[in-house]
Amino acid sequence: MNSQPFGPGSPKSFLAYPRGDFDLESGTFRKPRKPKNSDPGIIRMIKSLRNRIQYFYKLHPLAVFLLSLCFGLTILLVLSIYESRFRTMISQNGELGLGLNSYPLANLQNLVMVAGHSIYTSANCGKIDKEDSWFLEPYQKHPGQAATFVAHIKDGVEAVAKDERALLLFSGGETRKDAGPRSEAQSYWAVAESKGWFGWQDNVRSRALTEEHARDSFENLLFSVCRFRELTGTYPQNITVISYDFKEERFAHLHRSAIGFPESRFSFHGTPTTPDSKEAAMKGEALVRAQFEEDPYGCLGSLHKKRLKRDPFHRVIPYPHGCPELKGLFSYCGSAPYPGTLPWLS
Repeated sequence: MNSQPFGPGSPKSFLAYPRGDFDLESGTFRKPRKPKNSDPGIIRMIKSLRNRIQYFYKLHPLAVFLLSLCFGLTILLVLSIYESRFRTMISQNGELGLGLNSYPLANLQNLVMVAGHSIYTSANCGKIDKEDSWFLEPYQKHPGQAATFVAHIKDGVEAVAKDERALLLFSGGETRKDAGPRSEAQSYWAVAESKGWFGWQDNVRSRALTEEHARDSFENLLFSVCRFRELTGTYPQNITVISYDFKEERFAHLHRSAIGFPESRFSFHGTPTTPDSKEAAMKGEALVRAQFEEDPYGCLGSLHKKRLKRDPFHRVIPYPHGCPELKGLFSYCGSAPYPGTLPWLS
């Protein structure tokens, strides 16, 4: 017996039977079958489909073109629908990720609106109670008229000073061409600033802003509500309007009813006009009130023409971008009350 150990020098192993399958009938060995690869089958399928499409295109080129066109239009339609929904979502919620803390005055709940009636044109802020410091219409040129504007400003400041949850808005646009591109709202804010906010600067100044697009009393109210929404993220719980006392019926009944704001949450504070202008003011107010009774939203006839006249610099009104819930109200025009849903009634 050979006791030589197996190792590198040992004889090579002998295969008694070759690798493969032995066929008993033929007495031969067959090579093992290799597993089929699935990739060539898929490739052949793709090539076959491509050839069929090419063949169909040669036979019916117009049909292939129309099918491709329909497919492309369908994709565009689907994308446009999703884009429209995306834009609507942004318009309703502001910028993506906009939270409550993103609004500069999110802690305020009540609105105090001072309606503007003139534009301050003097370069000297020390003459605020002088008529020649203001741009006055012929019907406003009476002694003491400037003092009535200052009284409105002061009353607005004092009202907000008493309510720490209130926002003061001076409302009025660039309504006079000869006064230049200056707004009534900015004029009132500048007067309050020059007077040191009548002793309430630390309390009120940070809560006093402007609405600079209104062209009449209805827009004073509606635009200020929208401006409140822009600054706080919500709509006012309570509204106080400051203007001339003879305009109470117009604001507290006609305009308030037109926007559907609850009477129990609306208040009006009026100050008297000058003695010399009282009679003419009452007659003029009766005429304007009758016009708003027929056209509550001021979108027809003489009221609409007056708005156009009071926009000499063609300012683009940004609303209702900042208050999307009021989009229907802003576009509504009719003699009947607005039939849509309002956020302060829901």
